[in-house]
Amino acid sequence: MTTGPGTVLLLGGRSEIGLELAERLVRDGARRVLLAARRSGALDAEEARLRAAGATEVQRLEFDADDLTGHEQLLTAALDPAGGGDPMSTVAVLAFGVLGDQARAEVDAGHAVAVVSTDYLAQVSVLTHLARLMRAGGGGRIVVFSSVAGVRVRRANYVYGSAKAGLDGFASGLTDALHGTGVRLLLVRPGFVVGRMTTGMSPAPLSSTPDQVAAAVADALRRDRSVVWVPERLRLLAAVLRLLPRPIWRRMPR
Repeated sequence: MTTGPGTVLLLGGRSEIGLELAERLVRDGARRVLLAARRSGALDAEEARLRAAGATEVQRLEFDADDLTGHEQLLTAALDPAGGGDPMSTVAVLAFGVLGDQARAEVDAGHAVAVVSTDYLAQVSVLTHLARLMRAGGGGRIVVFSSVAGVRVRRANYVYGSAKAGLDGFASGLTDALHGTGVRLLLVRPGFVVGRMTTGMSPAPLSSTPDQVAAAVADALRRDRSVVWVPERLRLLAAVLRLLPRPIWRRMPR
């Protein structure tokens, strides 16, 4: 299935994966892109990139993921038919998040809470508002980025991993709650992604690039899938990792 003409709502307008995916959706037929990010006035390069890909309209929205009280107003406006929105032809991509500093988070409760707030609480807030608005509008598509780090949380990055584990569970349950409503959710479980967020870190086995993740997500949207692992071989690896004894698991690297 193709996404067809419509709107891409990119929450995290500077995200490498998000922009790669938005480009592909524009080439698939989407003509309107809403770039939502902090300091939205400084998204000139991102807007130019999407226009070059074929977007006929690019709007910028000021979006602070950690400002939970502002989510409802922003999303309502983005999907409002009076402003050109149409939930049924919208693909909402949740591409915001932080990796955080694990060592700091182990001794700084404020930092640990900040990571979990952005990577879990903010996502729950956005997803809840989107699901309600899209149900009321008769349908829509939502893309959520989980991680293999949330499949079984490792000692090496348990703060980030725990947030992804919570998000994965929430998104899985929401998928079932949306069944039959016309709203479809795609849950993406990538492994280590070599990009800006992981600069300076040694790539893990079965790593991918933002381009590869975006290509897999675009393909999953066309095929109307509900879950996609990137790369697909991670599905089997994750099943094996769940069975490792805890003494071995405890020593697993990031």
